Amino acid sequence: MTSAKWFERAQKVIPGGVNSPVRAFNGVGGTPVYFKSGKGVNVQTEDGTELIDFCGSWGPLILGHARDEIVDVVAKTAADGLTFGANTAAEAEFAELITTLIPEMDMVRLVSSGTEAVMSAIRLARGYTGRRKIIKFDGCYHGHSDYLLVAAGSGLLTGGTTSSAGVSPAATEEVYVVPYNDLEKVQDVLKADGENIAAVIVEPIAGNMGLVEPEPGFLEGLREATAACGTLLIFDEVINGFRLAPTTFGHTIGIEADITTLGKIIGGGMPIGALGGSTEIMSALAPLGPVYQAGTLSGNPVAVAAGMKTLELLRDESPYLKIEILGKKLADGINAIAEEKELDLHCAQRGGMFTPFFRKEAVRNLDDSKACDQKAHAAYFHHMLNHGFYTPPSGFEVAFVSAAHTEEHINAFLEAFSKL
Repeated sequence: MTSAKWFERAQKVIPGGVNSPVRAFNGVGGTPVYFKSGKGVNVQTEDGTELIDFCGSWGPLILGHARDEIVDVVAKTAADGLTFGANTAAEAEFAELITTLIPEMDMVRLVSSGTEAVMSAIRLARGYTGRRKIIKFDGCYHGHSDYLLVAAGSGLLTGGTTSSAGVSPAATEEVYVVPYNDLEKVQDVLKADGENIAAVIVEPIAGNMGLVEPEPGFLEGLREATAACGTLLIFDEVINGFRLAPTTFGHTIGIEADITTLGKIIGGGMPIGALGGSTEIMSALAPLGPVYQAGTLSGNPVAVAAGMKTLELLRDESPYLKIEILGKKLADGINAIAEEKELDLHCAQRGGMFTPFFRKEAVRNLDDSKACDQKAHAAYFHHMLNHGFYTPPSGFEVAFVSAAHTEEHINAFLEAFSKL
């Protein structure tokens, strides 16, 4: 049965036919693709076509689809039991591995998704500090919990407004929203109301308005400003964590966040999330402290097994230089083609992350990203899809080069792109 037929069938029993909105292709138009199987960089669709994947399940598959060692350990673990809702030795070993790879992280709590990790981190920050308000950045996505589905308010010192129906205004009025890369505005809010602000949460490298990097001094300034007023700094590294090195991005640049959230890569393709920090802060979580958090599937043995094997492979094989070289070759190639063809676009890239922005000017925040030509991005998406390449079906997402990609895959991508 074709993707179109499956989508028609799904729409009768699933809202919009999808279990996550971006999969509906509303950002690019057309019929969503249904995947059937994947191995390495290749995915097979229900239409009988094979695509080279540059989406990687939105980031977890840094080693490619169905890496043999990960599949083997998942099968072995599943055979011993899918879930217990009780303690296992493997979750203790996994926590030890994470805290070893992230030296400033004394303790870690496992959960089942990035959204849950961030939700718990915000609650922990509020419980630990005794404060209620937070600062987030416009365009940084931290999951779909109520107080993070927030758009900028009418003024700098006005609480945010809801960006989703069903979210209580009471939840969002405790959230300040400022532009990404605007340290001065953060300092202004902290100066005016710092004694009531529990945390500043940020994606150190933004990945949900396309790839937007922090400007020099931005993250360092956040660390200094939050420390000065007793506000916690939360790095949301659900995308960034283990992306550029076998540790967090914060560790690689020498900035120690008070709480770090993780997801995607640490599950190796299985549902997982985590939050971690110092013993002092993490001890505020139940059962040691007053901040309640729980989960039946937290520390699920199959997810833990996949995650542990993934991190071990990343630690031992260290594919990051290869991924960086391929990512740079791809971005440089796109930019060269754009210049030659006089296209209004430039490709941002860091490591294996890249986003073709359909405008020539640099993108430093959400407003810049929104100013890009989304119709041109949709045309690019379908052009690449028709030439056998799957990229994120949204101009506000990041594409990924994995360790399974080769120079031949990059060359083929650029050859197809040159025909745009």
